[in-house]
Amino acid sequence: MPHAQSGPPRPLEVLVVDDNAVNRTVAVGLLSRLGCPVDKAASGREAVEAIDRRRYDLVLMDVHMPEMDGLEATRLIRERAGGRAIRIVAMTADAGRETRDRCLAAGMDDLLTKPVDVKALKALVRAE
Repeated sequence: MPHAQSGPPRPLEVLVVDDNAVNRTVAVGLLSRLGCPVDKAASGREAVEAIDRRRYDLVLMDVHMPEMDGLEATRLIRERAGGRAIRIVAMTADAGRETRDRCLAAGMDDLLTKPVDVKALKALVRAE
């Protein structure tokens, strides 16, 4: 009996959230090279609004942002998600245990350190 051929996996749809334009550009460039469609947001508030409008497989969320930081945005996204699975990964230069614990307590799934390592990002995208 022939096996059903499945095509290549669908690329992850990613939202990059960072108040720093250079960081956003770098992350978008790396993800684009990995074949992921990417949207970007410059604040936690913009991220919440984007997720209200569209479904994403992965959100890379800066932790420290003015107006609404990544922790608050993550809590709000989780509240509004209504059980919908959204993978949220912190992006921060502060990879200490306390920061990791706060990110996980806010509802984030994992943490990437900045500057973002290409291998770590590739592993994250492939892990879906």
